[in-house]
Amino acid sequence: MEVSKEQNSGYTCLHLDGRLDLNSSSQLKDQIKGLLSEGVVNFIIDLNGVDFINSSGLGTLVSILKDVRMVKGRMVLCNLAQYVHEIFEITQLSHIFDIYPTEKQAAETFSGSAVNVG
Repeated sequence: MEVSKEQNSGYTCLHLDGRLDLNSSSQLKDQIKGLLSEGVVNFIIDLNGVDFINSSGLGTLVSILKDVRMVKGRMVLCNLAQYVHEIFEITQLSHIFDIYPTEKQAAETFSGSAVNVG
């Protein structure tokens, strides 16, 4: 999996591309932990390029969400492919995560001007 980072005012967007599974999960978690240690606490995770996610990937996202909340930060997800969105629905994780259809809609929540439609 490839992760590209985009710094913005008020949040950092991580664009994921590839499989989010046992092999790639530690890479994502390490990157988030590094950012948290630098004082970055607000994240958008763009899952547009994720073509596969399994329980390890889901567990990693839950773990990251917990870490972000521990430092009073926020993490939202966006651009979920239909397959990935169905996984979140089936596992009921769609009730835990703030999920937005686009990065723009997710970004607006950091300025307080949007409503979760996910």
